[in-house]
Amino acid sequence: MTKQQRLRTLPKMDDLLQVIENQAGDLPRSLIKSVIQDELACYRQRLLTGAADRCDQEELLAGIRLELGRQSQPHLRGVINATGVILHTNLGRARLSDECQAMLAGVGCKYSNLEYDLADGSRGSRYQHVEDLLIRLTGAEAALVVNNNAAAVYLVLDSITKGREVVVSRGELVEIGGSFRVPNIMAASGCKLVEVGTTNKTHPADYEAAISEQTGALLKVHTSNYKIIGFTAEVEMRELAQIARKHQLPSIYDLGSGLMVDLTPYGIPGETTVAQCVSQGADLVCFSGDKLLGGPQAGIIVGKSAYITAMKKNHLLRALRIDKLTLTALEATLRQYLDPAKAVQSIPTLRMIAEPAAAVRDKAERLADLLARTGCNCSVVKSAACVGGGSLPAVELESYAVAVHLEELSPNRLESKLREHCVPIIARITDDCLQLDLRTVEPEEFADIVLCVKQIISDLRIEL
Repeated sequence: MTKQQRLRTLPKMDDLLQVIENQAGDLPRSLIKSVIQDELACYRQRLLTGAADRCDQEELLAGIRLELGRQSQPHLRGVINATGVILHTNLGRARLSDECQAMLAGVGCKYSNLEYDLADGSRGSRYQHVEDLLIRLTGAEAALVVNNNAAAVYLVLDSITKGREVVVSRGELVEIGGSFRVPNIMAASGCKLVEVGTTNKTHPADYEAAISEQTGALLKVHTSNYKIIGFTAEVEMRELAQIARKHQLPSIYDLGSGLMVDLTPYGIPGETTVAQCVSQGADLVCFSGDKLLGGPQAGIIVGKSAYITAMKKNHLLRALRIDKLTLTALEATLRQYLDPAKAVQSIPTLRMIAEPAAAVRDKAERLADLLARTGCNCSVVKSAACVGGGSLPAVELESYAVAVHLEELSPNRLESKLREHCVPIIARITDDCLQLDLRTVEPEEFADIVLCVKQIISDLRIEL
């Protein structure tokens, strides 16, 4: 057949539109038309290149339906995290608590008193919804919140050190995700970085020697996404704060991870809490809302009221300000910390960290039993989970996973099919085996996992 003869086998646009519209329910006509045009163009190219001899109309319709189904789904969707990484940055970091979900439904989706004082009917401040809570929980004089911790550090430096030098240890020049680096943030905020010490050792005398008339602040950065071990030394916050006070300089602690409760009872000692940073004399402490705090993405600043007041007057604050949905979730998360013991059980991040390995194993055995009933070959194996999200890099959590085997599918193909499910399941491949780590899977998600595996097995039987 010639090219023209092959092209004549393509159905007309209007005919395809009529068939699809009768099946597509209430999908927008513009979307249907656009998808048909794209699929026709692809098939036309196949015919022109000789990749197909004629148009298979059923194949074309199937492709249109598949693409319509894909495009009609929300792009941002909920997934099941079966990786064992609790604060998985690519999966949205902290899973929000039930209390957060309830407040988001009850407040975040309606009109609210975001910037309205209900007591006297005047304009209020959006920051007041969480400032008092943060003061109570950390012992700081004042607090402020912005959209993430990089923005928090940027606002602090721009407000109180712009045009001046900021002294920081060379071993604390952190790079976070997406290649964002502390030195770059400092440069963007208009201050000059002064490095002291070496990669592995920094002493009090190093800070003392670097202080001059141009010094604007002393900065400590918590290395929350890596650890330097061996022949090391660092200046603790308490001592750094003393040096800063001696020279009448502000001391800033970029804590990053935002831990609010002591994790020692759960086998993780030595991690500094926000309240400890404040008690050690830091004038300002910055940390994230969606890491160990277990809330939404936010940058939180606590510290001396004079510095917080200066930041509230900075015009940058409007560009960095937090929105009503984030404030709603953040307030709900912070309120749970009023009872620390309850917070460990009700905030998913803390609950997953603190969950005993035996309880994780029980979950794995229950899921394995459910999957076995679908005809799936699976087993419970020991695993190693982690906190992730640039937090507790040296901590490995004992965990258990369900190893899933389907003879007809390679581990990579099985992983892909789980990921393509209507409720995407994000698993990992370890030792050439697909594994579902149960430390990050909730029991209420078992039904979706079982349904997905059952559908994969059913599809395989049809194909065979």
